[in-house]
Amino acid sequence: MVAVTPDQARLRYAWRVCSVTSLGLILIGMAGSTLNVALPTVVRHFHATPFQSGWILLAFLLTNTASLLFFGRVADLIGRREVYLTGFALFTLASLLAGFSPDVWFLVGMRVVQAVGAAMILANGTVIITEAFPPDRLSQGMGVYMGTLSVAQLAGPTLGGLIASTAGWQWIFWVNVPAGLLALTWGAITLRKMPRGPRRPVDALGNALVFAALSAVLLALSEAGSRGLGSPLVLAGAGVFAVLVPLIVLVERRAAHPVLDLRLFGGRMLACANLASFCNAIARASLILVVALYFQAARGLDAFEAGLSVLPVPVGMGLASPIVGALGRKVSPYALSIGGALMSSAGLGALLLATDPGTPYSVIGLGLFVAGCGSGTFLTGNTTQVMGALPSGSLGVVNGFRLMVMNVGVVLSVGLSLSVLGSAVGPQVRAQVYAGTLSRLSPVALDQLMAGFQRTYAVLFAVALAGAALAALARSPR
Repeated sequence: MVAVTPDQARLRYAWRVCSVTSLGLILIGMAGSTLNVALPTVVRHFHATPFQSGWILLAFLLTNTASLLFFGRVADLIGRREVYLTGFALFTLASLLAGFSPDVWFLVGMRVVQAVGAAMILANGTVIITEAFPPDRLSQGMGVYMGTLSVAQLAGPTLGGLIASTAGWQWIFWVNVPAGLLALTWGAITLRKMPRGPRRPVDALGNALVFAALSAVLLALSEAGSRGLGSPLVLAGAGVFAVLVPLIVLVERRAAHPVLDLRLFGGRMLACANLASFCNAIARASLILVVALYFQAARGLDAFEAGLSVLPVPVGMGLASPIVGALGRKVSPYALSIGGALMSSAGLGALLLATDPGTPYSVIGLGLFVAGCGSGTFLTGNTTQVMGALPSGSLGVVNGFRLMVMNVGVVLSVGLSLSVLGSAVGPQVRAQVYAGTLSRLSPVALDQLMAGFQRTYAVLFAVALAGAALAALARSPR
């Protein structure tokens, strides 16, 4: 019988932990990608307005983003394992109730509860996996962990389209229930209790101000496309955001344990790496949603066909993430981050040049695949670069901040893309875009929509290039 060394035992446990955290990422990624494709089906069922349609997505993203740091801090107080498993339970329960929604605003409310559970999972998953793996194996674990997100995004669009076309929109949410129960059970069996962090007070005022600022800017973005930049609602949202930003800085500087501890990001590497992640999130997050709307609204495909059409994005992510994770022992995370950001830019550039209803699918598919490879490469390299550069005592706070920065990009990506896309068409036509039925209208409306898609890809491409420049600036000091 061969004796197991402590290093081997630690590595075995680390891979079991990776399986738990990967289940969490699959659960959340699947929930998001299925709804992105099936959104037109949900919109048609509830006869939702464009404003309501956007907030079915934005309510989740906003709540999740604003509560990430809060639950990272709460985990230090009551235990990371306990908060993580509670997140699974809450997400599963909200998914069950969402399928019984009597109206669109109840559904939005359940999306908020889902987001709270997802924040508990996301705020702690990366920390759990970072503490489980030996430093020299972290890139491998992180590559598998990030790769599972692409698995979720690979299965999600097809599954979402199939469910929406056959079983009904309710199953978009109910399919999360058995997966959530499995993740909760396996997590309870596998995860060991972790030592609690120092008992520091939660920055409630900081959390509230961040939530209010994000809500204001999202309201302005979501209404800018339909009401114009001069709309009172848009101006009010922008004004509230402008007032709150300096107030947040002032409050957080005086807080004993701020939710946004900017001192942790005083160095150039961390500042630029997190800003690069922010730009990449803006360029990446809404891509599947925008392309799925393109295939349904412009080409007249059903939800299942649209789900199949966007598969090159998660396929690219799924192939790139584990390969890059294996390369991480020979190639620096810094180089991987730059390469991934440039690939993402190249893919979006190809989509920008191919914006036309008659463009061969092979051209669009290639652009989507390259963008997906770039995202998988960047996420693995950037996450390893940031997490590997930090002392273990600050992992929880920094990871919460890192995720929050990235999720703010995700939130703004969806709001910005829907606003830019909707600004190209009139109010009546805009409702047809979200319902996926625009292709049945006049050629003039379709031409207007193509202009909207072109503008959207142009914005995402420009932001992706900015992310590549920031990734290049994120070199660690010698």
